[in-house]
Amino acid sequence: MGLTRVATWNVNGIRARQAQFQDWIARERPDVVCLQEIKASPEKLDEALCGLPGYWCTWHGSGGYSGVALLLRRDRFASEPPIAHPELDRENRLVTARLGAVEVVSVYVPNGGRDLAGKLQFLRGLQQLAADRRRQGIELLLCGDLNVARAEIDVHPKERRPRVVGQLPEERQLFAELLAGGLVDLGRHFAPRDEGLFTWWAPWRNLRQRNIGWRIDYVLASAGLAAGAVGCVVQPEVGTSDHAPVVAELELP
Repeated sequence: MGLTRVATWNVNGIRARQAQFQDWIARERPDVVCLQEIKASPEKLDEALCGLPGYWCTWHGSGGYSGVALLLRRDRFASEPPIAHPELDRENRLVTARLGAVEVVSVYVPNGGRDLAGKLQFLRGLQQLAADRRRQGIELLLCGDLNVARAEIDVHPKERRPRVVGQLPEERQLFAELLAGGLVDLGRHFAPRDEGLFTWWAPWRNLRQRNIGWRIDYVLASAGLAAGAVGCVVQPEVGTSDHAPVVAELELP
């Protein structure tokens, strides 16, 4: 099947960034696109966006909060794949597509600032989803905003605060357990010692321009898929969202 380009991006409002998104997708031509925080229901989206030429499109949102999307390029996937929303989905935070022996997940984990217990429960649900797919022999691509900086290296020294949500030991422990269950963090796999690899920057004090950020957006691949990966990069120059796209290239079986 050749290399497949898989991209994930928290757009922080697709209507505000529609032109940026369309320019980016036309330029990058990813085969799989996972979006988070679209903040729009499908009926509120521009017709040209909802039926983006050349893509199977699933927009999963309601109102101006949360929401995810999954887009698959038609000339790579000839028929529309089965779409599902696993039981742990709440607030329009999860959509999956089955591509033969591979399942792609676009996920937006709750921030946890107002409901840390709910966030931890959601992360445990992701662990269970990954364990279920592993038992079924399904390769998994888990892509999105996980709202956890998994280690100290994933936060700029000026932003490191061990009692701030997103850096809490209990969050990082659940993330570590998710990876221990058979997933590979492709971003860190290809840049194991890069101390400037971030995907989110607070929108003040020119933090993005100064690269004082956090890495909270990921492409996680099951071991079988990770073995066929050739790269995973952040694109900090793209768009005006407070998050940057993450793009991986890998072989799909």
